[in-house]
Amino acid sequence: MERRHTVPAMAPKDTNRPRLTNADARRFFLHKHCLCDMAGSSNDLKSLIARLGFVQVDAINTVERAHHMILSSRRKPYRPKHLKALLERDRALFEHWTHDASVIPVQFFPYWRRRFARDAERLPGQWRDWQGQDFNRQISEVLERVEKDGPTMAREVGEGEVRQEGMMMWRPSKVALEYLWRSGKLSITRREGFQKVFDLTERVIPSEHLAHIPSEEEMIDWACTSALDRLGFATHGEIAAFWDLIGPAEAKAWVAQQRDLIEVDVECAGGEPRTAYIRLGCLDDVADAPDPSGGVRIMSPFDPALRDRKRAKRLFGFDYRIEIFVPAPKRIFGYYVFPVMEGARVIGRIDMRRINGILEVQAFWPEPGVKLGKARLQKLQAELDRVGRFGGCGDVELAKDWIKEPVVEPHG
Repeated sequence: MERRHTVPAMAPKDTNRPRLTNADARRFFLHKHCLCDMAGSSNDLKSLIARLGFVQVDAINTVERAHHMILSSRRKPYRPKHLKALLERDRALFEHWTHDASVIPVQFFPYWRRRFARDAERLPGQWRDWQGQDFNRQISEVLERVEKDGPTMAREVGEGEVRQEGMMMWRPSKVALEYLWRSGKLSITRREGFQKVFDLTERVIPSEHLAHIPSEEEMIDWACTSALDRLGFATHGEIAAFWDLIGPAEAKAWVAQQRDLIEVDVECAGGEPRTAYIRLGCLDDVADAPDPSGGVRIMSPFDPALRDRKRAKRLFGFDYRIEIFVPAPKRIFGYYVFPVMEGARVIGRIDMRRINGILEVQAFWPEPGVKLGKARLQKLQAELDRVGRFGGCGDVELAKDWIKEPVVEPHG
């Protein structure tokens, strides 16, 4: 295969490390995140999620929920019913925590046992202060009810006084359900609307995935290997944060033991190098990675390619913060603003929402240096049409003066 790209052997004067140009690093990273084409069908959804590793689940539904937006941005034929079938009928996925609530390939379930044990030890002390001394009793009673009655929702065990902790206002029985899920005793068997329905883990997870109990060494090796395979290149901190199953010190120790890893200087968007680890054989993979499609994609704020905000800023020069929890008068952009990519470049962010069957576009802010010429505008409007159809909208309405001036250094 003839290579169209080369990985320069440049390095700072005081090192012998190879150096990835920013363009090559972006292209390789986006390829790892399945963003170099929109090919494929709904039938390969299972393999797509396995390649990504996980898909974050989020309740906010301004156009469509985050997990559906993430998958739709990679597969045009995707529809929410396809994910539901994998989760609830085929049991090919399970729902639990990575850095946040996510859907995860079920074959990875054994590696979550460490998280279950960690939360089983950690959460009672934290939540007992919130829920009071009858917390253990609530856990026992709720578990007995699920054992006896089967799939159960929080509203069906809605006993006790609502108590607030931060932004959560839960009854003790709801907290007990969440604890039993977080500690692995219960699993999510389905959702009704967006409400979790819990059942005993042994009645949800296929038996072949319950039987495997990895050793500590095996679990750490899997967590690090699978994270680096999906990131392409990473620091030990980024390796640890990918699944959030291990700590940076464990990732650092793992890196030190690997003979097939080398250090590489990755050129950031601003030109400065940042040292990361990469598999020795992956230098050829970087050179051979395909170019992303030149089309425009509207991304979920929780897309796995952008959810690490610091990495997104280094690699793409894209300074993004979600403003859900920012008081409206202090927002720079909007409540829930979507990143917009073109090829390997983040070209802006867009404020849009579905209202009464219409996709209403309030504003688009191009990134500094991005010119919104006729061709680019046509591609953006074509993507708005696609997203509108996916979100069940019959039309797209653009607000007057919807194209705004770029915001330089939005967060200082």
